[in-house]
Amino acid sequence: MSKAMGKGIARPTVAVIGGGYGGSAVAKALDEDTDVVLIDPKDAFVHAAGSLRALVKPDWADNIFFPYDTLLQRGRFVRDRAASVDAAGVTLGSGERVDADYLVLATGSGYPFPAKPDTDTAEVALERLRATHAELGEAGRVLLVGAGPVGLELAGEIKAVWPEKEVTLVDPAEELVPGFAPEMRADLTRQLAELGVEVRLGTSLTGEPPTGPGQAKTFTVATSGGPLTADIWFRCYGVRINGEPLEGELAAVRTPKGQVRVTEELNVEGYEHIYAVGDLTDLAEAKMAGYAMQHAEVVAKNILARVRGERPEAVYRPSPVPAVLLPLGPTGGVGQFPSPEGPNVLPARMVAEYKGADLFTGRFAELFGTA
Repeated sequence: MSKAMGKGIARPTVAVIGGGYGGSAVAKALDEDTDVVLIDPKDAFVHAAGSLRALVKPDWADNIFFPYDTLLQRGRFVRDRAASVDAAGVTLGSGERVDADYLVLATGSGYPFPAKPDTDTAEVALERLRATHAELGEAGRVLLVGAGPVGLELAGEIKAVWPEKEVTLVDPAEELVPGFAPEMRADLTRQLAELGVEVRLGTSLTGEPPTGPGQAKTFTVATSGGPLTADIWFRCYGVRINGEPLEGELAAVRTPKGQVRVTEELNVEGYEHIYAVGDLTDLAEAKMAGYAMQHAEVVAKNILARVRGERPEAVYRPSPVPAVLLPLGPTGGVGQFPSPEGPNVLPARMVAEYKGADLFTGRFAELFGTA
């Protein structure tokens, strides 16, 4: 499987299936010492954490797309879909076969637009964002179904651009962001009230609105708390794990949720040469870009250790204290980091400084060599 490089030195082949946060980071980290093959059907990496701002600021939207062609210096990017993945390699949609010494499963997850694009082409995704922006601009009343991080961030982004719009968040849960520090949740509630965002917790839609998401048309929908009228709505829930390509013996490592069981070294259980990162893992933590990139660091260290004939010793253990940076537009938001003393709650100023101002776009410009 390995290719001979330089003066007869064999460089192992590493197939990375999926070019999201974890996949791109691990491919970059392994590029110098292995033959990396990064496989993804998209023509560009999508910085999904910026998608909601791209919706409300289409002139800024170019900042969330980074061409894969600039990521690797030695490895290669293959734009294709992984039709099936087995213990020896990947069969692509084109029929091409990529055999590999190591596999990194980084297939990630899907999520309703606009949090994640619903196309594999950056140009088409930009057109879709601009078209939906125009629809949103016509709507006076916005309904966001789902008050998790996506719904909350979208509410903040909308209010930052159109403070006059009526924004209503609906969720069947009885409280916002459960599991986080009470003071962080109280600050979140306060900031939403100051923005004029209406939050209806303990409320479910009894049916979907008659118009499609992102389409400006006045409607009234029934909810468990009574009828609700709006001019446009967005679905802010519904993550879907992309584990379908796993076949044969690898299909057995998937959990009922579609994720894969991993060890502390982030090996897929039962396979020393196969690793998994990001949303695909069954780790007991929120599915966030920051965690996926931490996974990538651990996997890269362990693969490089094996390549050098050393014992892989890097481990990943989810923190018992959840972390989050949740912007509400460029200047607001809440955050929490673990510390030895427990949850460390961040004020809006620090959330804006760390993330809200540019949503980490500068970090990915450096990763992809476009800075």
